[in-house]
Amino acid sequence: MNMETLEFIIYPDGRVKETVTGIIGSSCQEVTAAIEAQLGRVVSNEKTSQYYAQPVTQSTEAKNQASFSDW
Repeated sequence: MNMETLEFIIYPDGRVKETVTGIIGSSCQEVTAAIEAQLGRVVSNEKTSQYYAQPVTQSTEAKNQASFSDW
């Protein structure tokens, strides 16, 4: 299980740098939208490799076919 992290750096001039880690895909924008609305105007946005990654889904399927006609 990955830990989701939001990091904010507030500079003396009022700029805020936000870094999101541990969230795969574009859902990070949903997580941060309300916070960004309260912070003010977004002047730049850089997407990380996690934004472009696809969630991993894993499935296990086993097939067993036995035929007694070959005996």
